[in-house]
Amino acid sequence: MRSHSAALHSTSPAAPRLAQQLMTETAVRQVFASWRDYYEMCKPRVVMLMILTSLVGMFLAVPGMVPWRVLLLGNLGIALVSCSGAAVNHLLDRRIDRIMGRTSGRPLPQGRVEPVQAAIFALLLCASGMGILLVWINPLCAWLTLASFVGYAFIYTGYLKHATPQNIVIGGLAGAMPPLLGWSAVTGTIEADALVLVLIIFAWTPPHFWALAIHRKDEYARSGVPMLPVTHGEYATRVHIVAYTLILVAASVIPWFTGMSGRLYLAAALLLGAGFLYWSGRLMFRPRSDVPMRTFGYSIVYLALLFAALLVDHYLA
Repeated sequence: MRSHSAALHSTSPAAPRLAQQLMTETAVRQVFASWRDYYEMCKPRVVMLMILTSLVGMFLAVPGMVPWRVLLLGNLGIALVSCSGAAVNHLLDRRIDRIMGRTSGRPLPQGRVEPVQAAIFALLLCASGMGILLVWINPLCAWLTLASFVGYAFIYTGYLKHATPQNIVIGGLAGAMPPLLGWSAVTGTIEADALVLVLIIFAWTPPHFWALAIHRKDEYARSGVPMLPVTHGEYATRVHIVAYTLILVAASVIPWFTGMSGRLYLAAALLLGAGFLYWSGRLMFRPRSDVPMRTFGYSIVYLALLFAALLVDHYLA
């Protein structure tokens, strides 16, 4: 008995140290998780794709190199405002996100970030981005970026998403703005070639998103969001995807017709467009369960490579 008590006494000084160590490790994990939560609310992969198109818009606006200040601060400002729009999207969609498997683990539905915290975070991001654009870039770029933010965060997420099955078509204009934002950051103007780049992303958005919507149709139905597969069925949605893919392919060759790009880009646009038509055709005529997400995945690769081809053609062709 004495030996057992002695053993307890001998180990007791280590107990507080062990408890303190565990509390410290827990605190570190909580801080790290909090950082990751705010990072997730920025939708970094979406914003990175947007900044890629903004970069291309900048480089296509000039024959040579984009000024370093515009290149760095312009994209930083656009990215911060875009991250703010993503955070507002998380905030306004938190009820829907609880229902959908794809988004149920987000910080707000899980209670890791409170709505007030998300609102303050979004406000700080937007104010920082707008400040950078107004002070170091130009007012046109700043106000166009703010218009894109309002269009996505409030008009699309707050209203259109719940009002019409054409929500992604109408609201897609806000998400198509980054090339124009990049172009205007360099030139301070709105030009026809920049609007062509906007048109390409505008035509790309519906087939890109509707492929995902087909895959998540049941979840959208439970959430009450009137996505096209829910309101009109999968067949009608697949028809729409094929139609918009054809429009996209036609829009993608406009830069060659206008002289903005050369044959290198034209070849890439036709090849990538053929790939998109292949996947939309499979979705239409061989709609296996894995095809919607594979079409969705290809659509992301398509846009990234198409804009990369614009950039390469601009400097090498």
